[in-house]
Formats: sequence, structure tokens, C-alpha cells
Amino acid sequence: SSSLVSVHLACQALLRGETDLAVAGGVNLMLTPEASIACCKLRALSPDGRCFAFAERANGYVRGEGCGVVTLQRLSDAMSQERPIYAVIRGSMVNHDGVSNGLTAPNVNSQISLYHQTLEAADLSPDQIDYIEAHGTGTPLGDPIEIEGLDAAYGERDSKLMIGSVKTNIGHLEAAAGVASLIKTVLA
Repeated sequence: SSSLVSVHLACQALLRGETDLAVAGGVNLMLTPEASIACCKLRALSPDGRCFAFAERANGYVRGEGCGVVTLQRLSDAMSQERPIYAVIRGSMVNHDGVSNGLTAPNVNSQISLYHQTLEAADLSPDQIDYIEAHGTGTPLGDPIEIEGLDAAYGERDSKLMIGSVKTNIGHLEAAAGVASLIKTVLA
């Protein structure tokens, strides 16, 4: 999601000292019918207008409109300025899916690599993670591939790993989907 890339770049700018405060986010508005028509042709949209991420009855996703923005600051600065702290981003990474079978079929090896790189950047082990806010579009092709990648990266653990997707609540906000997921996780 481009909005998560903006969050990642904001975090990097803070770490490099390029800024002391960053605002990052995304917005999605459906102003023309072309994207919806293309999704219909791909048969990616749920025919009943509901998204059931990771569920047996998953049959597609629902497009949504929305905007999300977060303000980011180095933890030490936020603490010294006595600002309210809602969450700490311990690490972030960005990669490209590489070769896949198309837009609706993610590359599991790229996902596994990203999960491992992100854990390393955050200096965390898989056992220290108890919740994943996943992409989870509710498609019978993409969701199982995502679960396969999560299982490969986080499956060897002593505790349960909870997985969710904001798309079941508000639809797929496309360019704003990542920041919507981040905001949901922070609010949870």
C-alpha cells in the first residue's frame, strides 16, 4: 500500500534526522467507474458486497473510500515534549512482490522475505508478535497465499498468533488501505 510506504519513508526520514516531525497517510476516492469496471472484469469484487478475509466463505473484496493520516515523531522527542504516544513503530520495511501470477496472486516468497526483514529491522523474534494486521482481501486465491507466508515466518511459536484485516470492517481503501490498517491496530 502506498500509504504504508509513506509511513515507512517518514520513519526513515526521522531516523536519518531529516525531519523532527512527519505526517504520512493516504486517501482513496472512487471518482470514476474505470477501476470498479476493471475489478468486475477480474471478478475480484464480492458479489454479496461483504468482505470475509481469511474465511471459508471468502468470495472477493469490497472497494471503499477513506483517508487516514498519522503524525510521527522520534520516541525520545515525543517523551521529552510530553506528547501523547499511541504506538511505537519498532521497524518497517518495503519490498516488491517480484514475479507473481498477477495482481490477485501475491508472491509468497517475497512476503516471507519481507516478514523476516521487518522482524530483523525491529529487533524482534516471531514469538514476540501476537497480532498481525494483514492485507486479507477476502479472495479465495490471495488469502491462502498470505496465510502460507505468515505461517512460514511466524508458525513456529508457543503462543497463538491472531490475524485480522480492516477490509472486513470498512472495505479495501486501496491507496489508503495500509494506513487504515495501522490506525485500526493502534486503536485496538
